[in-house]
Amino acid sequence: MYPTTNELIYDNYNAVAFGWSLTDRLGHTFCSVAVIRSNKNVHFGFYWGSQIADPDKMLLGKGNQYRYILVKNKNDFPKAYIKKLLKEAYANSLAKVKDKSQMMQGATITKSISAVKRKSGRVAGKKKK
Repeated sequence: MYPTTNELIYDNYNAVAFGWSLTDRLGHTFCSVAVIRSNKNVHFGFYWGSQIADPDKMLLGKGNQYRYILVKNKNDFPKAYIKKLLKEAYANSLAKVKDKSQMMQGATITKSISAVKRKSGRVAGKKKK
């Protein structure tokens, strides 16, 4: 639907995500797909989802910004509903670009490759000695 937008790719300690943005900034991302490493859940999300209409109350999330649909089966994905949300999310994102010279088209950008998060004595899958 938005072939000239930029693809931002994030490989973080807890998820691999890619999103579409009007610039190279995460704050201008209007939608994304994330695969959560711990439980292999897939989220189709809206970076500013709290600011778009969700009349069917399908979006999950209670934070100040991000809302998503948990994708369990591609055959159950609500395509028509998501297209409506995408249109509003895109317009919302466009309004957030104050300096239009930041806009770019068609780039694939790798962002924020985070180091492995240290948890309870484990580092990169190995036990501390």
